Amino acid sequence: MQPAPSNLAAVIQLIWTEGEISRAEVARRCDLSRSTVSALVQQLIDLGGVREARVGPSQGGRPPVMLRFEHDRFRMIGLDIGATHLTALVMDPRGRTLSRASVACPVESDPPGTLRKIDQLLAEVQAKASLSAGQLLGIGVAVPCPVHPSTPGRLSPSILPAWRDIDLGATLSQRWAVPTYLENDANLGALGELYWGQGRGAGDFAYVKLATGVGAGLIIDGDIYRGGQGIAGEIGHTAIDAQGPPCRCGLFGCLEAMIGSKAIESDFLALRLQQGTDPKKPAPDLGSISAAAAAGDPLAVAVIERAGHHLGVALANLLNIVNPSRIVLSGRLTLAGEALLAPLNRAIQARTMWTNVAAADVVISSLGDDAIPLGAATLVLRTALADPTRLSLGLPTSVPRRQFVGVGGPPPTP
Repeated sequence: MQPAPSNLAAVIQLIWTEGEISRAEVARRCDLSRSTVSALVQQLIDLGGVREARVGPSQGGRPPVMLRFEHDRFRMIGLDIGATHLTALVMDPRGRTLSRASVACPVESDPPGTLRKIDQLLAEVQAKASLSAGQLLGIGVAVPCPVHPSTPGRLSPSILPAWRDIDLGATLSQRWAVPTYLENDANLGALGELYWGQGRGAGDFAYVKLATGVGAGLIIDGDIYRGGQGIAGEIGHTAIDAQGPPCRCGLFGCLEAMIGSKAIESDFLALRLQQGTDPKKPAPDLGSISAAAAAGDPLAVAVIERAGHHLGVALANLLNIVNPSRIVLSGRLTLAGEALLAPLNRAIQARTMWTNVAAADVVISSLGDDAIPLGAATLVLRTALADPTRLSLGLPTSVPRRQFVGVGGPPPTP
């Protein structure tokens, strides 16, 4: 559960949520004296986070001056580092995407090349969004592995051994001269859905990413639940079949080993070969197989239905243990639509103990591939709203917005 916000944080969060609000209403809603609110509002004005927007309608006395959050002053970058791709976007405090770029990248095996492409991508989205010096509050980074609380800037060496000696958080903070926050990609997908997508209004829900790997982000009481060591939600490494295939984590029969992209592509190719198809014919990727299943292709449907069953078994366990009110699915596998959802729901119905648990909503993300980078940018916004002194980063400054250091060579010109 989130800690109670300070009075300063409570005031700015209310102003951000409401869009426009008077000091008197802030005092009433936050249960603070008017003099306290006046002092806090002045502090927020000095920090550049709030301004006096207009004179509001009179309620029988002196017309109030309406306060407004400075949406146009601040920008956040969300960076999604997948196993084989990079996506970056610039978001404003309303959740609007101002620029976006994506590129294929062998992240797992090439850290130096990945760092160079990150530089290029960040420079590209900053230029497209016309960011001025001082607007950027920070960079949120989604990574395809757990983030341990004792090493918050590093990637898991057991999942991404090539990154063992690189502190990605410190590297990006130095190169771009702004705070950088790392978090597991599924957790940030959940945060994106909580603020801007299918998770709005659901205090407890799970976000499940279905792509190269399989991961879940858990929202409990409106906040990310990470567990004691930061690995809560690793649904991809729960055992579905103890005698199943080996997983990259070293275990056997994990959900990821059975429905991750490599597993589904391999299953489809094996089934196609059984049908006597030319073995030299290129194997389709997960997105193509999912789309083919949605269109009714028999081979694709057979593979996706099997994957849907395995996923349903895992989600039934999640529902029995955590009891989220909603499960939001995202990733290329969801392109299969009903071919995935029908066997999934049958498996859930057969394996959940209580009727109300089985009735939990299972929906497909409305944010698509952008749930995770939006969540990464939202992490920066949420951090600033929880500690409004960070908003001073958004004030005009003579400090260059980028301070690059050696790794990966000189930066590109934005």
